[in-house]
Amino acid sequence: MSIPTKQSAVIFERSNGPLIYKTDWPVVQPKDLKPGEALVKITHSGVCHTDLHALKGDWPLDTKLPLVGGHEGVGIIVAIGAGTTTERKVGERVGIKWLADSCLDCEVCRNGQEATCSKAVCSGFAVDGTFQQYGVSYVKHLTPVPEGLDPTQAAPILCAGVTVWKAIKQSNTNPGDYILISGAGGGLGHLALQYAAAIGLRPIAVDTGEEKRKLCMSLGAETFIDFRQSKDLKADIRAASGGLGPHAAVIASSAAAAYNDALEYLRNHGTLVASAAIWAFSEDAPYPLLVVCVNAVLE
Repeated sequence: MSIPTKQSAVIFERSNGPLIYKTDWPVVQPKDLKPGEALVKITHSGVCHTDLHALKGDWPLDTKLPLVGGHEGVGIIVAIGAGTTTERKVGERVGIKWLADSCLDCEVCRNGQEATCSKAVCSGFAVDGTFQQYGVSYVKHLTPVPEGLDPTQAAPILCAGVTVWKAIKQSNTNPGDYILISGAGGGLGHLALQYAAAIGLRPIAVDTGEEKRKLCMSLGAETFIDFRQSKDLKADIRAASGGLGPHAAVIASSAAAAYNDALEYLRNHGTLVASAAIWAFSEDAPYPLLVVCVNAVLE
């Protein structure tokens, strides 16, 4: 396969700067790949709200500059660095996720929390991401994408999907338990609903509007509660979960009230899982809840 030396890419050169469409962005050549790296010809990429945060410099970490954003990519491996030991193969279709690399050997990695590895590297943040035609990523964290799966559906699963799946895994729930999804009709929430229903949980969807109600009920919600229409949201939630409150709540909404309410409606020994960031600073809480979310949830 012939690999070009130049490609199209969307980049930014400074935080909160303009997006720049380049047609002469360099393509890393196979001979220049390091052991453990692969060159992926990217065919599809999703766009995540985190890409906007990276552009605006919202996160309490510095991005690579200039930066190619994006971390929901699907493509074909076209080269693997010499000296690499891997099950991945040239010609294989794979996904590039937010987590581009980690050591897979430290305590947190061995406990399945590799997103908090001290050596973690993030796509479209610390290294160039998927808003380009050819991207370099790390074979340890490339995800095989089955041929029968539509890449337009696979791309958002690589970020929103793995985030809420990890949230459900962290929720300490068992089949038959009630799990509340706040922001259930949104990008994270609508996937969480489907996963929860598929593994035998009883999802309670909280969002607002008739369109969201129809969507949530079609995706497996047992109950839909409109937080704008409810006269007593916490009472309605408890009533929908056997009177005791849900066993867990996955918050896929960035509204601070969603977190505060959950502490009151969860049943005894219930679990609150943070999946969405709240951008709120105060003397009592000097760090945004984003930090908690990253530590608690991201796959």
